Amino acid sequence: MGFRKKNKSPPVLSHEFVIQNHADMVSCVAMIILLGLMFEVTAKFAIMFITVQYNVTQSLDTDAEEKPEPVNYYKYGPKDIATVFFYLLIAIILHALIQEYILDKINRRLHLSKTKHSKFNESGQLATFYLFSFIWGCSILTNEEFVTNPTFLWEGYPHIHMAFQVKFFYICQIAYWFHALPELYFQKVRKEDIPRQLYYICLYIFHITGAYVLNLHRLGLVLLVPHYLIELLFHASRLFYFSDENKQKGFTLWALLFVITRLLTLTVSVLTFGFGLSRTDNQGFSLAEGNFNVLTVRMTCLSAICLTQAWMMWKFINFQLKKWREQSQIQASKKKAVSPKSRPSKKDSRGGSVNGVMKPDDKTSPRARKSKASPSVLYATMKLSEKLQYKEAEVAKDRYTTLSFLRSF
Repeated sequence: MGFRKKNKSPPVLSHEFVIQNHADMVSCVAMIILLGLMFEVTAKFAIMFITVQYNVTQSLDTDAEEKPEPVNYYKYGPKDIATVFFYLLIAIILHALIQEYILDKINRRLHLSKTKHSKFNESGQLATFYLFSFIWGCSILTNEEFVTNPTFLWEGYPHIHMAFQVKFFYICQIAYWFHALPELYFQKVRKEDIPRQLYYICLYIFHITGAYVLNLHRLGLVLLVPHYLIELLFHASRLFYFSDENKQKGFTLWALLFVITRLLTLTVSVLTFGFGLSRTDNQGFSLAEGNFNVLTVRMTCLSAICLTQAWMMWKFINFQLKKWREQSQIQASKKKAVSPKSRPSKKDSRGGSVNGVMKPDDKTSPRARKSKASPSVLYATMKLSEKLQYKEAEVAKDRYTTLSFLRSF
């Protein structure tokens, strides 16, 4: 009886060891931070990693007789870096769980190639994140009434105070996109795909962090939610395409909504920076007050958004042209396969008859339809006709003898 050969485990702290066990290592670091809450000495530092910092309590004026209700708001500060780091660890752990328990099991059933395998994993992770962020963002927009009142985007700027859900949303967003950088190493992303993924990861970090630091979180939310819906539709369509290549209707809907979203983003950005913030009373630059409402900052933000939208449209047009070329090549190959063969030569047309009878295989001549029978059947019919003629001659001879006999009487 033979023994099974066990796979040798990689050496400790090697590249393969870190890649295989990175989720366990990160979870250990997160557990150490959570255990710090159990002791008074370390509780102050552990809370800085876990909870949202810079709490500000304001009184909400109601009626004169009743006492004002206290409302909790939050600012941003350097301690948010520790909070972002902790939720970055949580994002790495969730990424590994989704990969191992959902995406890997689906990949084993589909038997995808290496290229499609990496793209399927990327779309699966991003589709999950976009779905969660879109639902969360919609709930914040409905509660804060950002959509019903467009002037709410610039009235009362600088918007220093944030609700708990708004600040926690931005911290989770920044943490997720920062976690995507080490995931390029943990997921063994191919060298050809690294530049493409680095582009959009850095763009997300730049825009979301900029909206958070410049106190433009209201505008950032309004622009992120429809953008996440479009990206969710694209990656969901790509997942269905990898499971069945005939399912491509989702890309058509995505292409239509993509252009509409780009126009909506440009319109809202120009309206906010060009007309809204430029006409507010609070003009000036002050780090202490969090006011960045000056022409230089406004034009920089607007140009960054416009350049990003132009870059996305350029990538979109190239993608559509590439897809159109592939479809035209597929249709051309199908036409070549279905097209009839070249015309037969004179020798073939002349040799299509045997003893003056056209062959049944020759479909070009209409006479071939008249003689559908084989030569043996034709020979049998000729014999029968000869026998009938012989019998008719005998009958005629008998009639002649009977008539002559009767006349003799």
